[in-house]
Parts: sequence; C-alpha cells; structure tokens
Amino acid sequence: MQKAILQLETLTCPTCIKKIESALGKVGGVESVKVLFNASKAKVDFDDNKVSANQLKDTVEKLGYDVLTVKTNE
Repeated sequence: MQKAILQLETLTCPTCIKKIESALGKVGGVESVKVLFNASKAKVDFDDNKVSANQLKDTVEKLGYDVLTVKTNE
C-alpha cells in the first residue's frame, strides 16, 4: 500500500472536498481519501499495483483543480 499527498491549488469551498474525495474514491485501487481544506491537500492510500500517483493527479485535474505537487512514500 502506498500513500500519496497531492498538494492542490487553494481550495475555495467545502464542496471541493466532496468532489475530490468522491472522484478519487471511485478510482480502482484507492483504499482511502482525506482532503484537508485548510492545507489544500489530498491524502490518498492506494494500491500501486492497480493505480499510479500520476493517475490520481490526472483524476483531480480532470475535475478542474490544479495539482501543484505529488509526494509518495516510495
């Protein structure tokens, strides 16, 4: 199991959290998602045999949010 932290551009509303958590939660291989509104970060536990950190980034960007950095525990 891998952990990724996606640093997002500033989130503007609590609805952003629901959208991001919902979209990432539907990605195969994602175990859990927690979006921290004040820190503008998404913490994701995922199976790197099923999904990559870049795919997680792409999922968030398709929603219209900018992902500034992605850090994993590799």
